[in-house]
Order: sequence, then structure tokens, then C-alpha cells
Amino acid sequence: MRKILFVALALLASASFCPAEAAKKKDKKQKKNADTEVLLPVNLASGSDSLSYAAGKAVTNGLMAFLKQQGVDSAHVADFVEGFRQAISVGKDTAMLARIKGMEIASQVKERMLPGMKQEFTDTPDSIVADLLFRGFTDAVLNDTTVMQQQAAEKLFKEKQQQNKMAKEEKLYGANREAGRKFLAENKTKEGVITTPSGLQYKVLVKGEGEVPQRTDKVKVHYEGRLVDGTVFDASSKHGTTPSSFRADQVIKGWTEALTMMPVGSKWQLYIPYELAYGERNMGNIKPFSALIFDVELVGIDK
Repeated sequence: MRKILFVALALLASASFCPAEAAKKKDKKQKKNADTEVLLPVNLASGSDSLSYAAGKAVTNGLMAFLKQQGVDSAHVADFVEGFRQAISVGKDTAMLARIKGMEIASQVKERMLPGMKQEFTDTPDSIVADLLFRGFTDAVLNDTTVMQQQAAEKLFKEKQQQNKMAKEEKLYGANREAGRKFLAENKTKEGVITTPSGLQYKVLVKGEGEVPQRTDKVKVHYEGRLVDGTVFDASSKHGTTPSSFRADQVIKGWTEALTMMPVGSKWQLYIPYELAYGERNMGNIKPFSALIFDVELVGIDK
């Protein structure tokens, strides 16, 4: 455990956390005891003893490869074992338990949270500085408000998340959003195109005379979906010759609105702004903020 403790103490020292002198003496005593520990011979006196020992060995299958992935050098296997033994024997030593939990949380922050936050702020005006993130973390745990109050920190982080998310989206998909808006602005002036209060545009290609579906009705349709540049991203014909079937309220908002206005037998061309389509989501061939065009034929209502 010595090597692990040294790493953890170095991290805590960088965050201006100084353990008390008594704790230091205790650590030295524990390390000395660990160095001089003598292991008793293994005595497998019963079937349960043999089973238990075998189980301990069996569950290490793949452990060394995992430790290597975690950055543990094979030269320090003894240090790993020492740490394992101390963690197992921690018992009622609350100080040692706290240290062990601190190292566990440090690993999660460093290996999981930090990479995620760095990725979140990639391609934005701001970035995450690891050492300052660690310092903010330990200051919060120690209730140190010298630099920043907790509430102010949470507010700043949330605001920065939103600002940088918008900046990132603008950089990556701003042109796509503007292309959709330009298309819809020009399209609504064309003959036969109707615009609803929500912003949905549609053109009646074939006027049906049948029943108009309710939101909870299961409809049968043929369709083809395109981007504003004409790229086909999906069509019912790709999934077989029979019409696609689904509830009218279990699709994108633009579809639900159109389907609940179309009589059976109708064929409409829909022009859907991104707010009524997939919004800010990345759907593979459909990038965030994409306006969409659909040819939709309402074949029937499945009762």
C-alpha cells in the first residue's frame, strides 16, 4: 500500500491538505508493521477451506491484465498486495477507512469524471484544467470557501456548461441549422405549401377521403425521408413492401401533427423544422438541427 498511499498523499498535498502529525506517525507505524508482517502457512483442514482458497485464486483470473490497463506496473505487484491486505484488515480504523475511500473516489474522479468533462468542453472557448478541478474538489469537501462559495461554483459550472454547449453546437452544426431555416423560409412562399402555427409545412399531393387518425391510433404508412439537400436517409421501402405501422403519437412531433390532419388515402409532402423533428440530437445520417422533408402516404388505420 506504500506506493498507493504515497500517490494519494501527493494528490492531497497538491490540494493543500496536510494531515495531522499524529496521523503521519500512525502511517509510519502501519508501514513498518506491514514491512515486517510474517504470513502464516496455509492450512487447508476441510473441504470448505480448500474451496475458499481456490475461490480466492480463481477470481484473480484476468486481474493482472486489468491492473496493467489501470497503469499498475508489474514491478509493484507487492505494493498492490500490501494495499489489498490493509484494505481487508481496516476493521474499525476509521482514519484508514477514510483514506481508502478517498483513493477510491480519487480514482473515479480522475479516470471517469475528468475525461468526460474534458470531452464535454472540447471544441469550446473553455477547457478543464485537471489540477484546478482536483483542488476545487478537495476544497469543497473541506468546506473551504476562500476562493469560491459552493453555490456560486455550482452556478458558474452550470452556466459554463450551457454556454459552451451552445458554442460547440454553433461551431459544429450552425451551418446545418441555417441551411434548414433558409430552405423553410423559401419553401413556405411556394404554391400549395401550407404552414401551420407550429411551423410545420405541408403540401397535399393526393387528397384522401377516409377517416382522420387520432393521436393514439395505429396508422399504416408508406414514406420516404430526405434532408434539405435531397439526401434520402430512410424509406418504408427499405423495410419491406408492406406499410410501416406505428401509433401516431409515437413519432416526431411534425409527423404526429400531420398524421392527425390527414384523411386515409392522402399523400402529403411534409417540410419539418428541426424543432418538430429530432432537435439537437445526432441521429447518424440526420445531424443536429436538421430540417427534414417527408413524402407520407396514409394507407390506413389499424383498428
